[in-house]
Amino acid sequence: MRERLQHYIDGQWVNSQGGRRHEVINPATEEPCAAITLGTAADVDAAVQAARRAFKTFSRTTRDERLALLTRIVEEYKKRIPDLARAMAEEMGAPVSFAGTAQVGAGIGGFMGTIAALKNFQFVEDNGAFEVAYEPIGVVGLITPWNWPLNQIALKVAPALAAGNTMVLKPSEECPTCAAILAEVMDAAGVPAGVFNLVQGDGPGVGTAISSHPDIDMVSFTGSTRAGIMVAKAAADTVKRVHQELGGKSPNLVLPDADFATQLPATASGPLVNSGQSCISPTRILVPRERQAEAAAFVKAMYTAAKVGNPLEEGGHLGPVVNKAQHEKIRGLIQSAIDEGATLECGGPDLPAEVNRGYYIAPTLFSNVTPQMRIAQEEIFGPVATIIPYDSLDEAIEIANDTSYGLSACITGDPAKAAEVVPALRAGMVAINNWGPTPGAPFGGYKQSGNGREGGLYGLKDFMEMKAISGLPA
Repeated sequence: MRERLQHYIDGQWVNSQGGRRHEVINPATEEPCAAITLGTAADVDAAVQAARRAFKTFSRTTRDERLALLTRIVEEYKKRIPDLARAMAEEMGAPVSFAGTAQVGAGIGGFMGTIAALKNFQFVEDNGAFEVAYEPIGVVGLITPWNWPLNQIALKVAPALAAGNTMVLKPSEECPTCAAILAEVMDAAGVPAGVFNLVQGDGPGVGTAISSHPDIDMVSFTGSTRAGIMVAKAAADTVKRVHQELGGKSPNLVLPDADFATQLPATASGPLVNSGQSCISPTRILVPRERQAEAAAFVKAMYTAAKVGNPLEEGGHLGPVVNKAQHEKIRGLIQSAIDEGATLECGGPDLPAEVNRGYYIAPTLFSNVTPQMRIAQEEIFGPVATIIPYDSLDEAIEIANDTSYGLSACITGDPAKAAEVVPALRAGMVAINNWGPTPGAPFGGYKQSGNGREGGLYGLKDFMEMKAISGLPA
């Protein structure tokens, strides 16, 4: 079992000040696979003070110096791909084939997108009567989730560095080893002491301490809407910037004349990717009522062909969901749909036939789902999709928008006809005949899906302050 019992503060691995041991459970075996120390407010304070000291010099570094640093980080990161993939397979259940490509690749993409944005970034804009200067915010607190651990860390660490900030990172205690490896990567790349600090911990302990700390100037959080509200409340007293990427309940609006054979696989497969553990998973498949049976048969064939298996084995199978609590929540939502009268096409609440233990969910599909059912309103975060029939395109748009979330949406069908629907969808991202994010595009949502954007130029700007300057000499 791996032990990562220290925090990385001020360029050194140090013992916790009063923390307690926490064991990480492998969701495939239900046995411990790693141990960390859950940090304390004192650990956070030590990290913040180190970051505050480092900010004095790091904030004055040049564009070229930061570009060189980010490039070295990517080079060191690539050396650790096998270690990162295995850690994710054991701690959050992503199969090593998927972890070593999509998961690790997403993290690299976050750094590369920031490098591209920084190369041409205008730190000063001339507006005639005044100039606008973009400057570092200061010390930023970063709180990241377990589902795409490297992606979400990179989308915060990279722009924070590029902007000239210093930082304190708290990764999820469900998948902590990736962050510890990243700290080693940062150290090997020559990140100056105090610029990047890692404090392992949970939300009530370290998360709250970061959110409420008076010497942290910004907190960037990715996770559930419920937890995001708690972060915002904790941050309110110090009036720091709160940057959030929260939950989603994405629709897949299938147009009336969509070609299922050529267009539906790319979007209907979304709820299976990463065992459904993606905030933008398009779990609500909206189809014309007269084509519901056709859609159900088509998607059922896709889902029954998908298998689950050991995440430490190579292959295209699905792994387990992250932990017992998530497993029970997903099974409860599946049962609620059965109880409310939805038609179970495949899957269900029972353990898949291929395994005899672990937090596995069989790929599950429901039809005859109504917008009022729990499974149509609550974020599932498992390999579960629902087919919801509609009688007109106007009704489909109304159903798509009928949720407290607004993170993303996808449209299946003729791109020209889809483009006419896009303005009516209340979502921060809309993809046509696809469901994933486009590299470099702003990632974030409307309504209770958060505020602010991540990725590329837009993510870089969100980690900077704007200063208006007037009265300059001609």
